[in-house]
Amino acid sequence: MRHIPLILFCLLTATISASETTPAAPDPSRVLVLRNGLSPVSCAIADDYARRRSAINVLTIRCQDSALAATDETIAYAAVRRDIEDPLRVWLAAHHGVDIIVLTKGIPIRISDAPGLGLGNCRPSLDSWLAALDYANKSGAVPVRLVDGGFTGNAWANRFWRSEEHFSHARYGGYLVSRLDGYTQADAIALTTRSLAAGAATGTVLLDACPDFGFDIPARQPLDIAGSAVGTNGRVQMGELDFKAWNADLEHAADLLKARGTAAVLDRTGVFAAATTPLAGYASWGSNDKHFSASTYAALRFAPGALCETAVSTSARTFLPTTGGQSLIADLIAQGATGVKGYTDEPLLQAVASPSILFDRWARGWTLVECYFAASRFVAWEDVVIGDPLCQRKPAAH
Repeated sequence: MRHIPLILFCLLTATISASETTPAAPDPSRVLVLRNGLSPVSCAIADDYARRRSAINVLTIRCQDSALAATDETIAYAAVRRDIEDPLRVWLAAHHGVDIIVLTKGIPIRISDAPGLGLGNCRPSLDSWLAALDYANKSGAVPVRLVDGGFTGNAWANRFWRSEEHFSHARYGGYLVSRLDGYTQADAIALTTRSLAAGAATGTVLLDACPDFGFDIPARQPLDIAGSAVGTNGRVQMGELDFKAWNADLEHAADLLKARGTAAVLDRTGVFAAATTPLAGYASWGSNDKHFSASTYAALRFAPGALCETAVSTSARTFLPTTGGQSLIADLIAQGATGVKGYTDEPLLQAVASPSILFDRWARGWTLVECYFAASRFVAWEDVVIGDPLCQRKPAAH
């Protein structure tokens, strides 16, 4: 993510709504679980989730097994259509009422040659591609062109962005997509275990800003996707978010959480923030922080129900053990996170989840997958949401 001035955004405030919707009760009938019949790991994770969440909608597909090697985490679009998208569309046409799709380790994470969407107009995450199913036929769907130096690509503006109403496919189009994944089968299954143990807010939400990037005005966050120039191809075109805006969004998140009675700490020091007790939530610049400490990152621990986000370009580039490169969300999963969002390739900063929306919705008792999607500006881009989509915390008393 490159640090350039903010352009092509209008300013909107994110405040506590006077008429908030009631938290949606987790409903497994709204969920479709995909299991890869050619991946023993995928089958084990999917079957465990369906059993413990009483999910009756399970579709077995057959595609390359991404649990075997990093090269298998990327899949050609022809194989996506044949092995995943076509059988999924057939199933969805015959079964109505599904709003959420759950993928599992063993199903690839990125598409190598998607037609016209993703980084380079060809490389979205599989998860975000599926989230945008039929967006092209949805009235009011807004195509977006992201441009920043050598990083360009096409996406759709997420119709659920900033929503104050709960999601349904019928209302918004597309689907909310999350994934049960991690370095190991045990890591992926542990996500469901932690989800089922999530209850009332316990612990502190740590929001670690990097002061080197500066701070915008917190009350203006998050910045919206409006007022941008429209190109000749009809796509809204925008450059990268200024880093000081995401710092300010972290500050705004802290203010909202405290107003809702949830313990939150905004760290504005020039040190990569550590935690001595399990956290209720976490957001930071990860390895993009000018003062990043790999040992401090590896020492973070999380209470059941904790959601995380890091402003790191390739934090979900792999879910297999590796060395080098930017910090990975797979480490946070292994360290106890219940939910986390990452990116298979460069997403640009405006694709990273808005901390103020993410943690505000979480404190209000929204489901995990709704929190992440309400906080995310795009679909058919680089995003990967990890965790049981039905995970829900009891709102703190305030």
